[in-house]
Amino acid sequence: MIWNTYLRGFKLYLNVEKGLSDHSISAYERDVEKLARFVEKEFGELPIQALDINHIRSFLQELHQCDIDPRSQSRILSGLRAFSQYLILEGMIPSDVMEHIEAPKIARRIPEVLSIEEVKSLLESFDLSQPLAHRNRAMLEVLYACGLRVSELIHLHIDHIYEELEMIKVLGKNNKERLVPISQRALKYLNIYLSERKNGLIKAEARHLVFLNRRGRGLTRHMIYHIIKEAGERAGIEKNISPHTLRHCFATHLVEGGADLRAVQELLGHASIMTTEIYTHINNEYLRNTIHKFHPLNRS
Repeated sequence: MIWNTYLRGFKLYLNVEKGLSDHSISAYERDVEKLARFVEKEFGELPIQALDINHIRSFLQELHQCDIDPRSQSRILSGLRAFSQYLILEGMIPSDVMEHIEAPKIARRIPEVLSIEEVKSLLESFDLSQPLAHRNRAMLEVLYACGLRVSELIHLHIDHIYEELEMIKVLGKNNKERLVPISQRALKYLNIYLSERKNGLIKAEARHLVFLNRRGRGLTRHMIYHIIKEAGERAGIEKNISPHTLRHCFATHLVEGGADLRAVQELLGHASIMTTEIYTHINNEYLRNTIHKFHPLNRS
């Protein structure tokens, strides 16, 4: 495929200069590969120096014709913007080919959240006499108590748990660190699991990680997704849930309880308050539903 040399350099740039996670690097690499395949098909062996805004626009038109949804298009554009910046830094193109490319408008989706009772049912769905149940319970308790992304949970370090302070240090997007309070309840289940963990298999390369699989290695996103889906089924929850659902619940329940939005932004590790504002919309929806359900004139 054309541009393979540039792709290798781009991956190194994302890792060393940008400090992105392996997951983000792989996603950006796929985005550029999509563009490269399109350019090769439509324009042949195009030198990277000849890439311009018209090629990008043709590529976006192709995505639209293939019914790629606006959210996916926007994500692909993020990868291409990073690639364009890399090419400029390396002196391969004279100007930013993405400068005048606008992202498609995306309707803001209000994420599905669980009620407090549903969260309790989810957390209590584990049979703690079963293998790995204490680990799984601890994971969900930490996700909900701290509002972590699944990647943050996977990479949580043993020495980043400050029990006396009731805080944990979280490595967020772009390797940005933040301190997040952790409840005594979550610490209780975490400590039960950590006591069990000492007696299990621990591979040297994963000894710093909190949550391990039965082979002593770190967990994957897919494993955690599967654990939560099974817990939801046991709890009788019919909503479509994922590890991110507990992060949404964390933020939503804080806002419903009157928490300051700036504080929630800090806890979630959002770079922009605009990202956190989605939870005010959820809160408004909650208030509307409350009125429809409980106002005497709305009852049939």
